[in-house]
Amino acid sequence: KKFHTMKSYNREELSCSELTEYSDLLNKLLELKPELTTDAIMDKIRIKKEKIGAGYLTDSGALFLIASEMGLDIATPQKIEMNLKDLYAGAKEITLEAGVLNISPAKQFSRKDGSSFHLRTMTVYDADATASVKMWDEKAMLPGIEDLKPGDSVRIIKAYVKSDLTGAPTINVGSGSSIEPADTQNEIPSIDSITKDVDELQEGQKNMVVRGVIEGRVYGMEFTNSRGQPGKALKMRLKGKSGTAMAVVLWGKDESDIPDMIEDSAEARLLGIRIKNGNQGLEMHGDDATIIEIKGGEIKPVVVRILSISKTDNGRSLILGTDSGSTVYSITDSSSMTGTCAEGDVVECMPSKVYGSSVALDKNSFVRKIDDDGTIPSLSKVATKINQIKPDQTYCVEAIVLKAGERREIQTKAGDLIPLSEMLVGDDTGQIPVKGWRDQAGLLDECRLGDIVDIMGVSAKTGFMGESELSLTAFSSIKKKNQPKDTS
Repeated sequence: KKFHTMKSYNREELSCSELTEYSDLLNKLLELKPELTTDAIMDKIRIKKEKIGAGYLTDSGALFLIASEMGLDIATPQKIEMNLKDLYAGAKEITLEAGVLNISPAKQFSRKDGSSFHLRTMTVYDADATASVKMWDEKAMLPGIEDLKPGDSVRIIKAYVKSDLTGAPTINVGSGSSIEPADTQNEIPSIDSITKDVDELQEGQKNMVVRGVIEGRVYGMEFTNSRGQPGKALKMRLKGKSGTAMAVVLWGKDESDIPDMIEDSAEARLLGIRIKNGNQGLEMHGDDATIIEIKGGEIKPVVVRILSISKTDNGRSLILGTDSGSTVYSITDSSSMTGTCAEGDVVECMPSKVYGSSVALDKNSFVRKIDDDGTIPSLSKVATKINQIKPDQTYCVEAIVLKAGERREIQTKAGDLIPLSEMLVGDDTGQIPVKGWRDQAGLLDECRLGDIVDIMGVSAKTGFMGESELSLTAFSSIKKKNQPKDTS
């Protein structure tokens, strides 16, 4: 395929739109008559304009006459105005108006030949449907593109449509396309009008805007994917109006995407969510383009009694504490602020981040010991009875081991084998299983039948059969209160 170079032919007198039209027509003629060269066509244009006379022909007009004499039609197709619901793979030169739902950061990728390109993905919507828009190379880096907000209207011009990996039509904005703010009134609904409650979600939905109340804590996680690359994610649970809660995983997000202070039961809205069926029912999944709207608050001091302290391999301190209301806090100290503190101490912290009952301390925080006035309960008074345990909360439990830990290995989807240990404990209100995965499995290995134990910092979950179970976390610890009893 031959492409002309503009520097070989002086067209400075043309406007941008005329220049684009001329380029399109010339390329079309070169495609239809590959034996021609750019120079030969330029000579024909000059001769045609001299023959017709000045004041009658533009260069584009001359191209139309030249092509017609050759029996060719080089007229460019008219732009096709479309709605999102009418998109189909293979459509070209489409023009449409839509609202912005979310937009991802631009990413750079490498080709096999060593060159690279930029790609940015945007989700758009109208009254009937949603669609993904891929912006390539310079279109991914357009000035002001990152300033687009949810609900803004855009006009996409001369785009083409291809299928993504799932078969869904995807709008592509390349070198011959453009995208600009829409300056006319249209019928694009507002973001508020398309927002759904957690209770309204169904499996298979995508590009959803969801509102709910945060239940439990928000926390980040780091992992290595199946290709050996590091990854990150934010996890939380959102509760709907009826009280139904759903797990949320936002891939590619971390604590920098949320406020430093999130109060208990804070309202959240997520823009760009898909609904899938997970191990424990429906789950919400997002990616690095998902927009998180959570109302932040002012960080205030946290006063707790330290229940346990442990160290990680990288030197961080993981602390469990409780306040005067018996709320159990998970405190991460990355700057040794609590280096002189011990179990039982009462401390006042000014955190750097607070996500419900999850607290982060760093070099910008402060910690000081304060006098124990007796208003904060001790461990024995914080313990929760088994029949009062609810999912997605953190507890301290005093119980007797009814079935010692049994260890086995579970194979993940990636083919890795990870250890799992499980035991059964009970008190005078009921029984509940306790699970320890990976490093936490070793904590259960030390427990024996008949042991009375304090299990601290354990997370309550709903198991496969819909019954509650306890899962050890990095903050968990187990203390025996006696030697194993004779249960024979």
